[in-house]
Amino acid sequence: MTPAGSPPLIIVVSGPGGVGKGTIVDALVGRDPRLWLSRSWTTRAQRPGEPDDAYVFTDRQHFEQRIAEGGFLEWTSFLGNYYGTPLPEASVEADVVLEIEVDGARQVKAARPDALLIFVLPPSREEQERRLRGRGDAADKVVQRLRKAEDEEPIGRALADHVVVNDDLAATVEELLEIIATHRAAQLDDSTGELG
Repeated sequence: MTPAGSPPLIIVVSGPGGVGKGTIVDALVGRDPRLWLSRSWTTRAQRPGEPDDAYVFTDRQHFEQRIAEGGFLEWTSFLGNYYGTPLPEASVEADVVLEIEVDGARQVKAARPDALLIFVLPPSREEQERRLRGRGDAADKVVQRLRKAEDEEPIGRALADHVVVNDDLAATVEELLEIIATHRAAQLDDSTGELG
């Protein structure tokens, strides 16, 4: 639960494909019961071995209908597929975690300037490539994602409130939990009128 009278904190975990965003946010939500993970929608096919709840897998018609209804906080098209973050449900009182790409993070920051943006980087481009191949991405998609990462990195760094390198999962999760705790404390100070 968020402090009484304060809106939920929106925490955006962004970064290039293969950086480990999904693993990080799953660990965050598992460690902190005050976090709620918003599952993104996508029209891409589910990868072999990918959990059913990794995304809300849908078709173009349903996705475009949701766009027309204004049902996304942000959405984008990449490699021929749509990806989007649904608006948080009104009943959600926890802090909301979004795991999205850089373009989506930019849209969220424009709509919600108070959102906390954390940009995650791989320790190296070689490690990012290894992770992409390890999760089953096709060779041509790996090349496209690596090229996109080169373009996105300066944008992501400029947008972010915090930049974190994911070279050790446990340490990365601890760092993000500390960042979130600091922002919650600042939000609480602001809501009570105390000087932080």
